[in-house]
Amino acid sequence: MTKILGTATLYFVIVFGVGFLLGPIRVLLLEPRIGAVRAALCEAPFLLGAILVASRVAPRTLQLEARKSALLAVGLIALGMQQIADLAVGLTFRSLSLTEQLARFATAEGAVYAALLALFATMPILANQASK
Repeated sequence: MTKILGTATLYFVIVFGVGFLLGPIRVLLLEPRIGAVRAALCEAPFLLGAILVASRVAPRTLQLEARKSALLAVGLIALGMQQIADLAVGLTFRSLSLTEQLARFATAEGAVYAALLALFATMPILANQASK
């Protein structure tokens, strides 16, 4: 269980770090110029790349056995960490209430984000089972 938690933490830190760097670029530079949906679509390939790389690197770095149950646990634990961190960032840096943050999922850019979250949760299995 310690390896799973460590792997999930590393996976989360890598992807959240990339998202934390890309977020201000999307919000401050892209959204005012091209709109929220296009900005989210511009950011998505970079986040997907980070998800793919991190989903392969984290289990290998911590030598986690590539069992489906362990990889699913990594994805779900990392998703939980990500959601907690995302709420904290929204409250702290963007002054968004919990209700406002949840309402974003009902928008087009929220759908892009939700799809990335689903991939984030499942990519440890997808990326590591394909290599077997």
